[in-house]
Amino acid sequence: MAEAILLAVSKIGTVVLNEAVLAVIDKLSTKVDNLKELPAKIKRIDIELKTMNDVIQDLGTTHLSNNVVRGWIGHVRKLAYHVEDVIDKYSYEALKLKDEGFLHRYIFRGSRHIKVFSKIAEEVIRIEDEIRQVKGLPTYWSNTVQPIRNEHVEIDRQRCGGCFLERVSDEDLVGIDENRSKLTEWLATDEKENTVITVSGMGGLGKTTLVKNVYDREKANFPDAHAWIVVSRAYNVGDLLKTLLTKIQQHTQESPPPSPLRTDAKPDVFELKEAIKKILQDRKCLIVLDDVWNPEAYSLMCSAFQGLQGSRVMITTRREDVAALALVSRRLQLQPLGRDESFKLFCSRAFHNTPDRKCPPELEKVAGDVVKRCHGLPLTIVSSGSLLSTKQPTQHAWNHMYNHLRSELQANNHVQAILNLSYHDLPGDLRNCFLYCSLFPEDYAMSRENLVRLWVAEGFAMKKDNSTPEEVAEGNLMELIGRNMLEVVERDELFRVSKCKMHDIVRDLALVIAKEERFGSANDQGEMMRVDKEVRRFSTCGWRDSNTVATEVEFPRLRTVISLGATSSSTSMISSVLSGSSYLTVLELQDSAINQLPVSIGNLFNLRYIGLRRTNVQSLPDTIEKLSNLETLDVKQTRIEKLPPGIVKVAKLQHLLADRFADEKQAQFRYFVGVEAPKMISNFKELQTLETVHASKDLSLELKKMSKLQTVWIDDINASNCDDLFKTLSDMPLLSSLLLCACDEKETLSFQALKPTSEKLHRLIIRGGWAAGTLKCPIFKDHGKNLKYLALSWCNLGTEDPLQLLSSHLSALTYLSLNRVSSAGTLVLSAGCFSELKTLVLKNMPDVKQLEIKEGAIPCIDGIYIVSLSELSMVPCGIEALGSLKKLWMLYLHKGFKDDWDQKEMHNKMKHVLELRA
Repeated sequence: MAEAILLAVSKIGTVVLNEAVLAVIDKLSTKVDNLKELPAKIKRIDIELKTMNDVIQDLGTTHLSNNVVRGWIGHVRKLAYHVEDVIDKYSYEALKLKDEGFLHRYIFRGSRHIKVFSKIAEEVIRIEDEIRQVKGLPTYWSNTVQPIRNEHVEIDRQRCGGCFLERVSDEDLVGIDENRSKLTEWLATDEKENTVITVSGMGGLGKTTLVKNVYDREKANFPDAHAWIVVSRAYNVGDLLKTLLTKIQQHTQESPPPSPLRTDAKPDVFELKEAIKKILQDRKCLIVLDDVWNPEAYSLMCSAFQGLQGSRVMITTRREDVAALALVSRRLQLQPLGRDESFKLFCSRAFHNTPDRKCPPELEKVAGDVVKRCHGLPLTIVSSGSLLSTKQPTQHAWNHMYNHLRSELQANNHVQAILNLSYHDLPGDLRNCFLYCSLFPEDYAMSRENLVRLWVAEGFAMKKDNSTPEEVAEGNLMELIGRNMLEVVERDELFRVSKCKMHDIVRDLALVIAKEERFGSANDQGEMMRVDKEVRRFSTCGWRDSNTVATEVEFPRLRTVISLGATSSSTSMISSVLSGSSYLTVLELQDSAINQLPVSIGNLFNLRYIGLRRTNVQSLPDTIEKLSNLETLDVKQTRIEKLPPGIVKVAKLQHLLADRFADEKQAQFRYFVGVEAPKMISNFKELQTLETVHASKDLSLELKKMSKLQTVWIDDINASNCDDLFKTLSDMPLLSSLLLCACDEKETLSFQALKPTSEKLHRLIIRGGWAAGTLKCPIFKDHGKNLKYLALSWCNLGTEDPLQLLSSHLSALTYLSLNRVSSAGTLVLSAGCFSELKTLVLKNMPDVKQLEIKEGAIPCIDGIYIVSLSELSMVPCGIEALGSLKKLWMLYLHKGFKDDWDQKEMHNKMKHVLELRA
């Protein structure tokens, strides 16, 4: 399906066609005839594209077997992009026309409008010609070409036939012992009620292989009835029930069903269920539902076997909403194989003709590289091993194959079929989001916040009902994770996904589809070589100028540039690309060595996202004030000290992220320094994120006018302005994240006025400026139940124990960091304190000599990080009772602290995985 078309035509609703604009266009059209019908023509283009989109949906996906059909779909996509460009240009010019004053509109700018709208009209005429040509193509091949309408059915048919399972022999069952034991135990329990067990994970992890092995071993324990049913995406409940009935009849030796069930007519679902229930009554059964894509598939069938004494239903699925059909204690989520298990599985295939199936020493390095490339995915490990088993066992032959491994796996129909199923199950908006993730480098940890902003800027997430575009985008991300299309890397204090990544093999698939569907392309080589002039989205890692490319580069259809880590030599190339890409929407240059943006950036009327994080940019051009559609400006950790005054004209700005590295003198107190807040910052009526600005004299008055702020980070606060500022912050209805930093470590601030009314405030970071009794202020006592993340630094508490003081009011904390805090010599975590805490950081606390952890304290703790506690000379007392602890870092402690202490003894005491860096 051409999602690009949907994206293009959805923007028609935003085109300004009100009476005022139409009146102006009518005035202009008296001078130029081809403008008279411009609005009507744009509407007709919308209708034509919608019709062609319906045809594409009827045909199926881009993986149709006929090249003629695929070529036609490609023409439609290209046309859709052209229409989207024209619509955006028209919308922009129409809005400008509306906003200009009467005299300016008719006297000073009339000729310009005539010229601009004339060009748009000419483009529309060309598009109409293209539409006529593209519409005529189907009549050329419709009578001779019969495309395969649904390749999913064919793949499901193969799966039902068992061809996928036949590829895996007993020798391939590597690394399943623990999971097999767990499933076997769940099947063998004495639970009398019906039990649902789910096995979930991304395609290719071996879910079916594992469950089939367990099923074959355990079905003898269910002699009354057992059945294996492949559900698949294109299921029919009646057919599934009929198959189930047939299979259980074989085991129970029941008489054939009544004639209505034996006819070729469509089976009656109710009668089938009743027949199954009658046979299974008082019998213990084992049923496997393999490859379930929709919870409804189970719910429509389950009444046939629910309530059976001691029966078990095992479900394999790629989707977490299906996995949730089982209790948490009966869900198994498969993970990729470890390094040793992956290598063993690879060797079992690559050297299956040798007696011991071991890798020769001379091939160990290249074999290890191949296995590493597969990232623990059994499907690709087996496929790679099978490919290499056909080659001569020499370094030359294997190295040659390794260099072409990516393309070989892409050409492997079996691997591609498995992964394609997940992609083709995605709705259109999710397909765009999924393909977008492939533009980032291999193994790149993508930030949730970044992805959400990018997807909104691209138009992949539109407002739905009462949900904002950001909420829709975040829902899309969770849907992709729930479908196991993306992997979670980190979670934040609210247990939201903070970082995720795409499996390399899945990324390879996505890149092929993205190129085929003209969505975009990724160049991991870093050079602008062999790039299609019509490219829509382009990404590269380490972008640098290439001598083989002319200085002038134009990509007239380009919408997105993602260049992470571009070299300083790429500046001229970037300038050239920007000047020739007037429809650019996203410019992401994170971690690049560039030091300036070209003045011509102000001409990019469609630009919605600028990312310059961790670049060497020292200032922004004044022309940035012309970017009326800009929504996100990310200049964090750059060299920018001050924003252009005209930035406040960018009325649509929603996210302003700006700070820079502190200089040597400031760095001891804080790592980053904010920028000077531009005058009239309250013009940003849509602003949601403000990170980080200095606390100017008028800032509190300006912030009062900004009702949509959610994240506010402010530094350079002093005692004279803190009360007014804290009162303003307290009244913000949507405030969720707050950073407050004093102007220096000696400044004493009063936090009594900080009484947030927003129940959404969950993250609080305070640096310096402490007055006596601060931990007893309302922000900690009255608002404590809402805080999840708390980081305090540079405060003097005298002889007080901050852990004791905070634990009585902040029971909901999941993250707590104390840095450069003067306190009591002994810190105590009492029984029952911080019941939800996951992470505890104690850093640079010169007075602490001992940390005591009482039994029952911090029961959910995941990581403890103790750094630069110069007086701490022993392991925290009671740490061995923390059964949930996974990481313990103890760095730069008292010189008498044993750095050669017995790690084995510590492992035995803690009884869990311990990462130790002492």
